[in-house]
Amino acid sequence: MSVSSPAPASPAPASSAADTAAPTQAELLDFVRRAAADAELIASLPLDPEGRTWVRLEGPGGSEAWLIGWPPGTGTGWHDHADSVGAFVTAAGELKENALAARLPTDGWKTLELSEGVDRERRLPTGKGRAFGQHHVHEVLNESADRHAVSVHAYYPPLPQIRRYSRTGPTLRLEQVERPQDWQ
Repeated sequence: MSVSSPAPASPAPASSAADTAAPTQAELLDFVRRAAADAELIASLPLDPEGRTWVRLEGPGGSEAWLIGWPPGTGTGWHDHADSVGAFVTAAGELKENALAARLPTDGWKTLELSEGVDRERRLPTGKGRAFGQHHVHEVLNESADRHAVSVHAYYPPLPQIRRYSRTGPTLRLEQVERPQDWQ
């Protein structure tokens, strides 16, 4: 995994009102869509054949935003973004999102048995994306055998933590809690 230095600029927010109030999921989705459509920004991301690369962007209204490169066959593993809402859009290639359509308890558990019917799968080709609420549990994958994918992500408030999970059949197990100092 490699990290690039912060990007000097990013697409401007739709309005200055987004700078004074917490951005909504819709505003985050609008921002990542505009950033994903910026061919110069997308081309500026160095791609590594072995691991994901990323550049931090300035998101709207104090949000945290990232431009991420995904080599073939890479993914995030199951995780959530704690109390942050977010959005992401595929800027190049195709990503797959596996998600849980269930509200999980936020604290006090290590292992859960998931009910049938909670699994959701989305294919997100270039230009497609989604917004999500707090405690959204998902994994994002580039299943291509030979093509990088690139995506833009935004979160508000800036990520206080990421909880990582393992999954075996219907069993979801909390494995690790990461804080910003662990990935910056």
